[in-house]
Amino acid sequence: MAHAMTNPTKVKKPPTMRDVAKLAGVSQPTVSRVLNEKDTTISISPETRKKVMDAVEKLGYRPNMHARSLRTQETKLIAVLIADITNSFYPHIARSIQSVAREEGFDVMIFNSDHVYDNEKLFCESVARRAVDGIIMVPIHLTEQDMRELYKQTGSPIAVLGQHINHPQIDVVYADDETAIYNATCWLINELGHHQLGFIGVPDILPPGPRRRRGFMKAVEKANLEIHPDHLIEGDFTLEGGREVGKQLAKLDCLPTALVVSNDAMALGIILELQEAGIRVPEDIAIVGYDNIPEATIIRPSLTTIEQNSSLIGHELSRLLFERISDSSLPARRVELPNDLIIRNST
Repeated sequence: MAHAMTNPTKVKKPPTMRDVAKLAGVSQPTVSRVLNEKDTTISISPETRKKVMDAVEKLGYRPNMHARSLRTQETKLIAVLIADITNSFYPHIARSIQSVAREEGFDVMIFNSDHVYDNEKLFCESVARRAVDGIIMVPIHLTEQDMRELYKQTGSPIAVLGQHINHPQIDVVYADDETAIYNATCWLINELGHHQLGFIGVPDILPPGPRRRRGFMKAVEKANLEIHPDHLIEGDFTLEGGREVGKQLAKLDCLPTALVVSNDAMALGIILELQEAGIRVPEDIAIVGYDNIPEATIIRPSLTTIEQNSSLIGHELSRLLFERISDSSLPARRVELPNDLIIRNST
């Protein structure tokens, strides 16, 4: 026996501001003023505010942020560009940014570039197309001209990680990695007595590359040491790139006694590859990294490294951004963060 078809259940519409006003017994403009108090000079009594907020909670009302942005020119959204989500240095930055943004009542859109210039440009195009209230970036390949163009197109407050960016309206957070690498190399030479050193860098198109290599070379030149050409190798900031470097090192007839590596991800890959080749760390070769990512304490031996506090970086980038969102007349700020040598078992 066939059954008659029943009418499909109607989808319940989300509650509106009018519904909140009706339940609270107030006008719709009053609801708007309660929910957007910082945008008005009209005071709202505590009793009225409580009625409105009780109605909001009971109905599960959520403001229409798109409609609000059309009225107020605010989106309550910031965009974040990071360089490599697989490198555990960056998720801690993103998490810290998200934590601060949540306290400020903002949502966060995160974009991963994988160190690729075209991806960084795509991010710029994306934020130029859709309105955001602020932008936080780790620009690896973007030039100052790119940054000027981004600011011109969006007019959004921008905070960046990287001392290579100079713009009168862009805030910068950075660590003096050149000096940090210099000090760590001097420590290897003067405190641990190493005189055959190697350096694992990255191509000059990546801004940290020249700075960190300069720091290393200044230290060895000060000590009147010569570096074998085979002991100067370029990687790509990744664990896999470090493994490739480790394979090259394992084939050498003469290893350096100590190695300074431009970041921890590569240092970990090098250690793993050398160990598979039967080369001991630190007995045969001492290794120093840069970043102090969580894995630096997990690998055996634990990695001696230069600390960049990624959570602090995220917090400072967020602080600068939200201060500029509140006051666009602020002069550009440059905040230098500490980067200390953390001595562990790989040296």
